[in-house]
Amino acid sequence: MPFSTSLLAEYITVPLALVLYWLNIVILGAIIYIGWAYARAAGLTGEEVTREISYTIRRRIIVAQALYAFGAALCLIDTRLSIGFIVLVQLNFAVAPRIPILSRI
Repeated sequence: MPFSTSLLAEYITVPLALVLYWLNIVILGAIIYIGWAYARAAGLTGEEVTREISYTIRRRIIVAQALYAFGAALCLIDTRLSIGFIVLVQLNFAVAPRIPILSRI
């Protein structure tokens, strides 16, 4: 992330810099999803991790990636709007467990 973040900071008004930042987020999200799927398939999760919990984790990863994709698409309008949206998504996933209405996203 340091390269794509510094690239975005240097060229904040260039949509390509934002797209590269977003691609980095997509790759990391795919790695997390694949890692979770492997852990579940290999039986590496504890017995307390039910199918519902596993589904919730996978759904959160997919929803986050969809929101990041929407945020990246906003760079067609304005890169600052796009960056602001992506930051809000990141904040949502950081504080959502503490706020009941946001924890559903």
